[in-house]
Amino acid sequence: MDIDHETLVAFSKSFGLFYLLIFFVAAVVYACWPSNRDRFERAKRSILNDEDGPCR
Repeated sequence: MDIDHETLVAFSKSFGLFYLLIFFVAAVVYACWPSNRDRFERAKRSILNDEDGPCR
């Protein structure tokens, strides 16, 4: 079987699209998983709690 450039480009575009969609869904599921809520809430508040005043 002879693979030409156009076939390879079409395959890589399709594979890349599905790869990124799967990665996006996995990231959203991880971010919305109920057991991760406390971790993200602590991270959200830690930025505000560590500041003791404006930079000089």
